[in-house]
Amino acid sequence: MIRSKNRIYGGWLIAMITLVDALSSCWFGYDQGVFAGVLVSEDFKSLFPQVLDANISGITSSCFFLGAFIGSLVAFMMGDTLGRRRTIAWGLLCNLIGATLQFTSWHLPQMIIGRLINGFGIGLTSTMTPVYLSECAKPHQRGKLVVIGTSSNVTMFALANWISYALYSQNGPFQWRFPLAFQVVFFVMIAPLLFFVPESPRWLLLVGRDMEALEVLSRLAGKDIPFDDRIVTNEFRSIKVAIDLEREDRTPLMDVLCFRDKTHNFRRLILSCGTQFMQQFSGINALGFYLPTLLTQNVGFNQEMSRLISAINGTVYLVSAFGSVIVIDRLGRRKMMLSGSIAMGLCHLIASLCLRTSEVDISQRRMLGNVTTAMFIVYHVFFGTSWACVPWVYSAEVNSLGWRTRGAAAATATNWLGGFVVTQYTKIGIDRLGWAFYLIFAVCCFCYFPIVLLFYPETSNRTLEDMDHMFIQNPSIFVLGKADMTQRRRPTSFVEAEAERIAAA
Repeated sequence: MIRSKNRIYGGWLIAMITLVDALSSCWFGYDQGVFAGVLVSEDFKSLFPQVLDANISGITSSCFFLGAFIGSLVAFMMGDTLGRRRTIAWGLLCNLIGATLQFTSWHLPQMIIGRLINGFGIGLTSTMTPVYLSECAKPHQRGKLVVIGTSSNVTMFALANWISYALYSQNGPFQWRFPLAFQVVFFVMIAPLLFFVPESPRWLLLVGRDMEALEVLSRLAGKDIPFDDRIVTNEFRSIKVAIDLEREDRTPLMDVLCFRDKTHNFRRLILSCGTQFMQQFSGINALGFYLPTLLTQNVGFNQEMSRLISAINGTVYLVSAFGSVIVIDRLGRRKMMLSGSIAMGLCHLIASLCLRTSEVDISQRRMLGNVTTAMFIVYHVFFGTSWACVPWVYSAEVNSLGWRTRGAAAATATNWLGGFVVTQYTKIGIDRLGWAFYLIFAVCCFCYFPIVLLFYPETSNRTLEDMDHMFIQNPSIFVLGKADMTQRRRPTSFVEAEAERIAAA
């Protein structure tokens, strides 16, 4: 049987699905960067003088993360019911409503409500678009394509910082209303694409729509590929058998929570949540939301220079994040997390020691302030090439199909809850702890190295169906010293297991 020829197919279809993920991530990244400039706007502070209080400033920033946390929980509960595309569409609509409320705000409660709704929408989209893309992409492309999305996040983070710097000379409401209104552009760019991309074939098989899934797989395979093509049918059978086996072995929720199921779903969910927890408590949002404040208050730069350095830092972060596209499938997930942990910890440690020394010896404050600033920028280089991207890829890969949406949603919820905590207390921490505040993140980063080394298996160059086999054959929580769990190349035993699944279909 030949499918209809008047549709997008093959590489172009994957490119369009990647674009949906990338543009959604752009909106996510822009929202992470834009409010740092808003908070230091004189007109904004004049209109909302309540934000001069550190606690009010914290909640105005961090309520976005609280909304995103709730959105992730909704995706956890409803993602498999609504499907991938519909969940993304609802998220985009909430983003539009939230953005509109923010840039039209005249009262602080309206601003907070707008940020909550905007965050809720970002929680839905940031959970679902990486899952959607990973379920459509081929194993050898999956890491790079998902990283393009996370790198796009950083692109808009950098753009938000440059917009903030460009509007420095503006003294009126345009200085902060325009950056918030700019979010509407993302809705206009993403919404039309959803009409041209199909639903995820794995979700279609999960809900019993087999013929639709077969059609999507043939479209993803390339131009004029029939439904009965060997490659298409082999992939269809491999996915379907994996789903059937998962349903046959389905265990009560309490058994899953007590680690008594064969496929170790709760363990995998904890691993994916762990990557996002570690990402947040590496200090990225402490710098992302408050870098201009840090440079002014701790280092001693004026506001214009602080905005310029933040914009340059965002650009360096952008280049680093796109560099991870080149290495993520070559090095694997584990090596990137291990190396990034040590490098980021050293940056925080050096920055905190420089700030401490500058307090003791005021004559060296300028030189040590420059070193501290350099460490913040170098931190973003190492974060951009490792922890910025890997957690999003990892949480979309490591979970089983039946738990993939839940696992990704729980991981994203962890990210947002961690971001809420860090953003809420960063300003307070800076005011009360000063230089010692950065030691907290240094200690956290150094602790990540043994955690990843001992407990985190490699997920690169595996099919999504390989993950079940990997955890069934290796039930121990420790992975160090086990080649099938840690090597970058796909193990031979996984190839043999896939052949058995196809033969059994």
